[in-house]
Amino acid sequence: MIRVEGLRKTYGDFPAVVGSDFAVDEGEIFGVVGPNGAGKTTTLKMLAGLVEPTEGTARVGDYDAGDPEMRRHLGFLPEESPLYEDMTARSYLRFFADLYDVPREEATRRTEDTLDRLELEHRDRRLGDVSKGMKRKVAIARSLVNDPDLLIYDEPASGLDPLTTNYVLEFTRDLADRGKTVVFSAHNLYHVESVCDRVVIMNRGEIIARGTVPEIREEHGETTYHVFTTAAVEGSEATDDGRYRRVVPDMDAVDSVREAAAAAGGEVVDIRTREPSLEDVFLELAGRPPEARDDGRGRAAASGADGGRDGPDASDGDRTGDAT
Repeated sequence: MIRVEGLRKTYGDFPAVVGSDFAVDEGEIFGVVGPNGAGKTTTLKMLAGLVEPTEGTARVGDYDAGDPEMRRHLGFLPEESPLYEDMTARSYLRFFADLYDVPREEATRRTEDTLDRLELEHRDRRLGDVSKGMKRKVAIARSLVNDPDLLIYDEPASGLDPLTTNYVLEFTRDLADRGKTVVFSAHNLYHVESVCDRVVIMNRGEIIARGTVPEIREEHGETTYHVFTTAAVEGSEATDDGRYRRVVPDMDAVDSVREAAAAAGGEVVDIRTREPSLEDVFLELAGRPPEARDDGRGRAAASGADGGRDGPDASDGDRTGDAT
């Protein structure tokens, strides 16, 4: 569905995206995550044909990303998506359907079907008088009026309450089940972990990890063992229930803690395995210098993206503040 090779965007000598390569399969939910200024928004805008790459290619189906014909098959949702607030949800969506030359009868059917699926109320109320969550649903509905094959969503759940956020994520899954391909960025790593089939992690304009969430965890994360004892051992910390906890990297170390506890007159009473989360991996990789990283394909990542952040065009922002 999408093939990206050597995609690069610079503004003068400012590198926003540095040599990205990745592919997205048809019907896949593909996540792009990273800290502030990682290059996520610029990457999505290049895929949508809104920003021209400095180097490299991005193909969407049979089209170059910059081909106007490709946009007829695309639904794009920016992070900040102002609406025409004097319109109602129905009139707003029909207006955009007219722009795509959707026949009136078909436009009405699509509009009502999409509003039903989004469980959107107050369809004839001015958009300026509805909640932020409802506005976001209308913006999502707008991205679907042309029945696109590809959806590119920049922070689709940004600023929404937990209930609406959960609904948006479930709706995204439903879109993929209906055969749509979805590429989206998110600063909440739980959203990515719960929805995406595959992920790329970006930092300073580079892709520093890629794969399914389990693959990224296995390659870049470390499983730890939390050993609880009734006696203090070297390196342990007291817990609120009167026990002691020591975190170790492997079962050999667990045995060493068991022996130390016995020597201190205690015993091991519990062992808990903790698998790394995507957030753990993200924090580790984003904080590691480029020369110390591996890009997920068995080679060190290039260090040429020093300071590589989304460039001046990224007015809708790359917010990853609560990824931590």
